[in-house]
Amino acid sequence: MYEFFFVLIPRHFPFLLEGALVTLELSFLSMGFGLVLGLATALGRLSGKRWLDWPLMTYVEIWRDVPLIVQLMVIYFTLPTIGITLSGFWAGVLGLSLNLGAYLSEVFRAAIMSIDPGQRAAGMSIGMSKPMIYRRIIFPQAFRIAIPTIGGYFIALLKDSSLVSFISVNELLRNGNIIISNTFRNMEVYMMVAIIYFILSFAASRLIRYLEHSLTPKYLRRQGRKAKALAPEIAVLP
Repeated sequence: MYEFFFVLIPRHFPFLLEGALVTLELSFLSMGFGLVLGLATALGRLSGKRWLDWPLMTYVEIWRDVPLIVQLMVIYFTLPTIGITLSGFWAGVLGLSLNLGAYLSEVFRAAIMSIDPGQRAAGMSIGMSKPMIYRRIIFPQAFRIAIPTIGGYFIALLKDSSLVSFISVNELLRNGNIIISNTFRNMEVYMMVAIIYFILSFAASRLIRYLEHSLTPKYLRRQGRKAKALAPEIAVLP
């Protein structure tokens, strides 16, 4: 234990943190692109235009049904054959974004469809345009509904980003493997890698919970507190 805390950690932790920074860059970029792509795909599928719905549905099915590691391999190794060459980092961002966008499109579609249609009719009755209805009525509510699921996907993305190590990106896991190849200290290095992943995921979950709480209207928070307070009483009813 002495060697782990006072020799291995001081010597190798900075190199692992460099990989963790790359992991965060991959995750935030992919999440940003995935959110935009997912929302655009959801709106396209909800537009009611068949010529738009079929290609988007095909994209969603393919990218949800093919393993992410295969998608990354195809992007990194086959695109150069048609003249498109991407670095490992940007191939990883592209693959993660397309994969995440396919999943988030269904999240956004379900959240938008859950909004009472009467609210759209009410907006139209007072002269609001369709874009204004979406911007002021639909999107705020749908985004609040989708936040917990989006947060779960972001935490999964932090961990799935380790797959880009297979296309030579020096993120957290690959840096850990480099250290292992030089030191042969598998258990200790993987323990440090696991600790960093846990810290990143735990911090992300706290941030998501804070966002969910801050975006929830006060009257809904009060209703939630009342429901929790009544739960023990309801449980003891015959």
